[in-house]
Amino acid sequence: MSGWNEQSIPDQHGRTAVVTGANSGIGYVTARELARKGARVVLACRSEARGTEAAARLTGEAPGAQVEFGHLDLGDLSSVREFARRLPYDRLDLLVNNAGVMALPYGTTVDGFETQFGVNHLGHFALTGLLLPVLLDTPGARVVTVSSSTHALANIDIDDLNSERRYRRWSAYARSKTANLLFTHELARRLAAHGSDVVAAAAHPGYAATNLQAAGPRMAGRRLAERFMAVGNRFFAQSAEAGALPTLYAATAPDVRPDSFTGPSLAGWRGTPAPSWRAPWTRNDRAGELLWTASERLTGVLYEALKV
Repeated sequence: MSGWNEQSIPDQHGRTAVVTGANSGIGYVTARELARKGARVVLACRSEARGTEAAARLTGEAPGAQVEFGHLDLGDLSSVREFARRLPYDRLDLLVNNAGVMALPYGTTVDGFETQFGVNHLGHFALTGLLLPVLLDTPGARVVTVSSSTHALANIDIDDLNSERRYRRWSAYARSKTANLLFTHELARRLAAHGSDVVAAAAHPGYAATNLQAAGPRMAGRRLAERFMAVGNRFFAQSAEAGALPTLYAATAPDVRPDSFTGPSLAGWRGTPAPSWRAPWTRNDRAGELLWTASERLTGVLYEALKV
């Protein structure tokens, strides 16, 4: 992986990709670089205004790019179902589960789930399951889910997935990122058991400057915390371009293995893509099975093709 950068991305002509949260930050860079290499990219975003603006900006930066906006609100399962139903393509080579929220004040999604768990995990679990038939029918397809090194702060609590007993914003975020890794682990295990060549992998950006850090403090009216995050982004974080490299590597590099976790090479903080440390509980088969069963029950999305 040494020296791997956006120029290392293999040719993507003939491939179709869906990138969630692609209107800004790491998602936007991921979509742009895939499109520059020839992929047809669907920018799956909650805001139509920001999504269509991002598509226009992307085509300006990458003339001739095949990009389009698709409305997707991961906090609303009816929107997830509608997005999957309306996707017009009979092949899907790459699904990048990138969108997320971080350290928000307590809230719930349209369907009543704690927001961070609902958006970061359940929305992507449902989306992947609904798109699974076309993924399985596409040779060499991949599902890349973006987690975080902060997953190490907390394991999931299978008896309190929605943090109803006690809510701490950073613990809830860490649990949602642990859920992303457990989902990847269990998805990879089930795909292998069914002889599928679809690769499920995970990535994280390290500390990258995006809008994500300031959203929580802004929503809570915590101006000092918002300013602190802005200072951190300016002086300590790497760029969104650099932060997107682990995702792009997991999405396109030929040697990516199922259930791998790619992050920045320098202490998981910054640098070129490299294998990343992950907490041992994110490879726990029993926890993966329990989370999978609970996620199917909560979302109503059943992975019939991967039943064990």
